Amino acid sequence: MAQVKNIYTTLLFSILGIVVCFAQGKRSKGDDFFFQYEYQKAINAYKAELTEGTLTEQQFLNLADAYFKTSSFEKASKAYVELYKKDNSLLGNYHLNMMLQSLSKASDKEKMNAFLTTMSSSFPKEFMENIEFNTQLLESSTASNDLDFQIFNLTGNSPQSDFSPSFYKEQLLFSSGRSLDKKNRYSPAGEGYLNIYGANVQNDGQISVVAPFLEIPSSNYHKATPYYSEALKGIFYVLSNTENGELSFDENGKNALAIGMQRKDGQFQLLLKDLSTSFYYPFYDEKNGKLYFSANFEDGYGGTDIYYVHTNNGQIMSAPINLGPRINSAGNEIASFIFENSFYFSSDVFYGLGGMDVYKSNMEDDTFSIPVNLGKGINSSEDDFGLIMRNEGDGLLGYFSSNRPGGKGKDDIYGFKVDKKPGLKTFTIKGKVVKSYRKSDFIDKAAVRLLDANGTLLAETYSDDKGNYRLEIPWQKELVLESTKEKCSKYLKRFTEDELEGIESLDHDVKVSLYDDLVEEKEGQKVVKLKKFFFGRSKTSLTPEIKAELDKVVAFVKGFPSAQLRIETYTDSRGGSSTNFKLTQSRSDVIKRYLIQSGVPASNILYSIGYGEDKILNNCTNGVFCLEMLHQQNQRSLIVVLNDNVLFN
Repeated sequence: MAQVKNIYTTLLFSILGIVVCFAQGKRSKGDDFFFQYEYQKAINAYKAELTEGTLTEQQFLNLADAYFKTSSFEKASKAYVELYKKDNSLLGNYHLNMMLQSLSKASDKEKMNAFLTTMSSSFPKEFMENIEFNTQLLESSTASNDLDFQIFNLTGNSPQSDFSPSFYKEQLLFSSGRSLDKKNRYSPAGEGYLNIYGANVQNDGQISVVAPFLEIPSSNYHKATPYYSEALKGIFYVLSNTENGELSFDENGKNALAIGMQRKDGQFQLLLKDLSTSFYYPFYDEKNGKLYFSANFEDGYGGTDIYYVHTNNGQIMSAPINLGPRINSAGNEIASFIFENSFYFSSDVFYGLGGMDVYKSNMEDDTFSIPVNLGKGINSSEDDFGLIMRNEGDGLLGYFSSNRPGGKGKDDIYGFKVDKKPGLKTFTIKGKVVKSYRKSDFIDKAAVRLLDANGTLLAETYSDDKGNYRLEIPWQKELVLESTKEKCSKYLKRFTEDELEGIESLDHDVKVSLYDDLVEEKEGQKVVKLKKFFFGRSKTSLTPEIKAELDKVVAFVKGFPSAQLRIETYTDSRGGSSTNFKLTQSRSDVIKRYLIQSGVPASNILYSIGYGEDKILNNCTNGVFCLEMLHQQNQRSLIVVLNDNVLFN
């Protein structure tokens, strides 16, 4: 037998006013109440056990959880903090979320932020990004939800729990703890076992004629969280694990929930079952055959995570796949719903408005955007979950569940009507970083930033190996998009309020130039790469062909504004030496004037020089007969980059 390990620590617990100790020991009365979900009785029993001796670390964690479950957040936060200080390994991500949530609810945001800073390395980077984004979003005045909601409590709600609405043709299905059997009751909830009910949906969104839903097999135990698939003609729902009509338990005495599907043709399939693991909130995506659900597997990121399995006509064809840390947090995630490429779910992650909040993430191929809190209206300071919606007339009709004040029961179902999809306003911009002169060439590892009108950095990312970038921020009236990479031109694009009005997502390619593509080595110096052009015989006027080449210099300086230039012009040996000097100087000067008129700052052009026939490149010197093509080799204009060797230092 392992030696009993006694751990002594001191916690000044305001309610108890006694010394609290930890120990290892056998299961207690407090444990029995705790695992029966009778949290207030568990608190009383654990407190009594504390006065008589010690609690194990696990029992003290149970006590903290019981305080949390009974909304005694100040006491819960003190217990979690004491455990964390004793040994931070005692709290996994799930309990760290509960500690942060209890600190937040106890209005101790300063301590919450301090703990979050110390714990940041424990969480995936996606989770930290989600925190930063939603915190910024909820504090942003520009991202406020300006939709005109009509939210109403359903007349069909009961004094018991009513939740998990689901559309079924012209009916609304939902789960309820109201009981027709006064003898068969579920003790932890103090209500009847959950059952599925149906009701007719009226034109105003209210429901009528509430009655038990009879199109699924009868049972004396839980049946809940229905979802109807028109494609499969079947209803997914959760049900208690039973055998021969009686509850079945695992070796630890736990009864879990399974997921089944009842088809209209009468066939029933048990899809997901594990005696030790409960499955919740099925949702079937008819576009790809994925069955989403929530479960608390050991490989999760916190408490209950959202998973999916691939199916073939409803038959499970894969192992469960976790949606990953962009969706799943250190808290609990439940109640998936997909509408118009937006993934809705509920989470009790600590940075929300209350307990459970509804979030929305945009689906892009196999990836998800940062989940965004839907804000006040749908969400409250209490639990809000299980949102569904559909197009109805000129707007949307939707439903969700909440235990907010003013309801009829523990959880009530609320309806809402709104013109467009609810949620706080965000702005997403995505695209590729490409070469402006060859769009099939991508630029990787380029920094892409969004700044506000005052130049404050809002978000930054780097393009991937295919040039892709994506940025999402709380909505702003004006924005600046900027991109930089060493030896690439700087990109800057301003978006005005008029351009952004009514836009929440924008595809926009960033077009940049690679310095090495725009310059070349000529005559021992770096010059802007241009096609060779010729002035007319003894002429200084710019032809359209010459202007087209000089426009490349304008673009070069715009992309590399620190470049310092020297204009050099040469001629062949024909004509007098003095005349050729004057001619080439005039040509250099006319090039300079055109560049300045076209937007090149005069300070970028350090010199404008005509060299006449001083630098003949071949043997066509004075008195030597040469073909015209050989003379033309000596007629040239160069735009030299004088600071090439230090431009990127």
